Amino acid sequence: MLDMEKIEKGSKAPAFALKNQDGKVVKLSDFKGSKAVIYFYPKDDTPGCTTEACQFQNNLREYSKLNVPVVGISPDSAESHQKFIEKYKLKFQLLSDPDHNVMESYGAWGEKMLYGKKSVGTIRSTFLIDEKGTVLKSWYKVKADGHAQAVLAELAKY
Repeated sequence: MLDMEKIEKGSKAPAFALKNQDGKVVKLSDFKGSKAVIYFYPKDDTPGCTTEACQFQNNLREYSKLNVPVVGISPDSAESHQKFIEKYKLKFQLLSDPDHNVMESYGAWGEKMLYGKKSVGTIRSTFLIDEKGTVLKSWYKVKADGHAQAVLAELAKY
């Protein structure tokens, strides 16, 4: 069984340093001093992942007003991320985790059911992280549709 340990509210968010769509290294510490939304998704330009990304994009103005950056992480390459960003006019960073080490550290990699079959891969997950790098809220096995709004509603509590 490949179930990773889940990160719960109050936990220190695992540090990371991953390349974005432009090959620039982005670290969790880059967001120190502001809250951040870090979400993990399986694959660029697939139906659920596109829905989720586009809904974050559609709500990006609200996130920006709150000074909360949104960052997506998947195993896809920088080139794949660039195409996905261009196709859907996304205005937030997508990071590449090809070895899924960061996903594993967040409990966002493991066994899942897909169309009735067990597989191992990215578990759609989101983390709201505070100014000091502490997890305020974690969501696992996220349903893509409506999730960006649910995260915004949670943010309103802080």
